[in-house]
Amino acid sequence: MKLSACIEWIFADEAEAFGDRIRLAKKNGVEAVEFWKWTNKDLDEIETALKETGVELTSFVAEPMIPLTDSANRDRFLRGLERSIQVAKRLGAKTLIAQAGDDLPNIPRDIQRDALVTTLTLAGSVLAGTGIRLGVEPLNTRVDHIGYFLPSTREALDIVRETGRPEIGIIYDIYHSAVMDEDTAEVIGNDMDRVLHIHIADHPGRNEPGLGSIDLAERLRWLFDNGYKGAVGLEYRPVKSSSLTIVELRTLRQATTK
Repeated sequence: MKLSACIEWIFADEAEAFGDRIRLAKKNGVEAVEFWKWTNKDLDEIETALKETGVELTSFVAEPMIPLTDSANRDRFLRGLERSIQVAKRLGAKTLIAQAGDDLPNIPRDIQRDALVTTLTLAGSVLAGTGIRLGVEPLNTRVDHIGYFLPSTREALDIVRETGRPEIGIIYDIYHSAVMDEDTAEVIGNDMDRVLHIHIADHPGRNEPGLGSIDLAERLRWLFDNGYKGAVGLEYRPVKSSSLTIVELRTLRQATTK
């Protein structure tokens, strides 16, 4: 089980510079890292740290982060996607992350959904031949993202299939899914090939595994048993030191292989 530390939160208390957070990941035996926006990062610093440590960059957000449910944003997003692809090539990331955006007032849901499908379909054409894929991420609307358009993993997978593009998939965040009372096996079903990357955190609190009630080991075991081959993104707010939470995750690693 390869770990990918989201260095927006992991090692943030230990180091201010993102390059140093990458070095701490290496020191703590974490094979990969990820972050959110690239436009607010020192890319030279990050590139240097990745090359120095050999740590992999799994993913980051395709910018701009604007509602893809609004067709007026389509051209701007696709232009930004081209720039994000160039950064991904430079840093070695194979997955970009997109969010649908909030539910737009006074616009019927089916119109927003059609806009999202069309934009993702065109994004697939932009990504074709690059070796990079784009994952749209369902987010919970009960705690962290009230008003978000796409809280359902099942609907996200339906939308992805409608695009007909192999470059388009989902980011499956177990935390968000559990907050929405979803069962991992039920919502993923036979669509594992569309799961580009996964995230974990416990609930309540969105903290490290072991501080909440989510059956993370069981859900992860199902994902790996059913064909998931990617990294596990650590997107939690550590209560203890990040280093200690990494040590404790070894128990979770062992549990997923039983």
